[in-house]
Amino acid sequence: MNNSLLQMNNAPTRTHHALTIAGSDSCGGAGIQADIKVINSLGVEAASALTAITAQNTAGVRAVAVMAPDMVRDQLEAVFEELPITAAKTGMLANAGIIEAVLDCLASQAQLQLVVDPVMVATSGARLLDGDAEAAMRDRLLPRAALVTPNLPEAAALTGLGENLAPEKLGEALLKLGCKAVLIKGGHAAGDQVEDLLLTESGTRRYTHTRRKLRVHGTGCALSAAITAFLARGETLESAVDQAIAWLQLRLAGTWTAAAGELAMLPFANR
Repeated sequence: MNNSLLQMNNAPTRTHHALTIAGSDSCGGAGIQADIKVINSLGVEAASALTAITAQNTAGVRAVAVMAPDMVRDQLEAVFEELPITAAKTGMLANAGIIEAVLDCLASQAQLQLVVDPVMVATSGARLLDGDAEAAMRDRLLPRAALVTPNLPEAAALTGLGENLAPEKLGEALLKLGCKAVLIKGGHAAGDQVEDLLLTESGTRRYTHTRRKLRVHGTGCALSAAITAFLARGETLESAVDQAIAWLQLRLAGTWTAAAGELAMLPFANR
């Protein structure tokens, strides 16, 4: 056996496990593929439960096939029987039946920290959550969340308030819905600076970045996956958000342009 194989066999076993519950992105820049790549890159083993299959690229979503709620339930039960999941994220949940299946399976996982990325509309504009599911997410899923990570349009839709309302007010309204913390992503606001806002019961943190000229595919998925990975590694919520935002800013510096659409792609492979 050569030295490289010996080193691989003697490598420390990873002990942290995170779960992504989301839809697919056939080009790998968002969705469950991006989540798995992000979680693994941060030293955490990734498990997954697929909610929908999409045929998409940066130009748009061509087709969507949604999983039956029982299939989502079966995937989650299999994961929880096998792995000590300590943090999970949700992305595209598609409909109320899937949300209820997720909640049923989470009922036995009191120790699990849940990050809810309320995916409603793809960056390309395609709608990914039906109307009934919005109510289920707001009334049933958000109270289970350790953190919810909406952009401004999603925060407005979940609260029923105007998108032009101050982000602090939107965040405060979301906290009243029962989630423990809210990260309002400010990329949809106007201006040369982008401000993300973390609201918890103990206070508020602001993260300010220079706006980049390119629109980038999958940033919301990647950020919530990174937060989930850091939580699985035992970081506090505030530390997980700090490190995930810093990680994403580094990745944004290396974006590349795809052939089909106008959106840039995040680099996930180590170069």
